[in-house]
Order: sequence, then C-alpha cells, then structure tokens
Amino acid sequence: MKAVDLTGKTVDELKTSLEALRKEQFNLRFQKATGQLENTARVREVRRDIARVKTVLHARTAQA
Repeated sequence: MKAVDLTGKTVDELKTSLEALRKEQFNLRFQKATGQLENTARVREVRRDIARVKTVLHARTAQA
C-alpha cells in the first residue's frame, strides 16, 4: 500500500482499512507465537501500512 493510494480515500474508508490492518496484525502475531507464521516480512509490511494510514488520518484531521 502506498501513501498516494491512501490520499484518495475518505476518512471512513481509512478507518475501516486501519481496523482491517490491526486485525491482520493481531492474527500475524498469533501465528508467530504458535509457530505457524510463514511470511515473516508481512509483519513489517502491516506495521508500516498502519503507520501510513494513521499519518494520512492525522493530516486530514489537522486540516479540518
């Protein structure tokens, strides 16, 4: 996910994608704890995507 893709979304869409990313992050942490995680790089990608979404959300609220 790129920041350019996020700027075209509404605030509601950003909040739903943030919720979905947090659920995925939880599932990945659970898989890591049980030893079932295959793609360890996905943890890093999800963490950075969450940061991107939160940054765009913060910028939108600062504008208003």
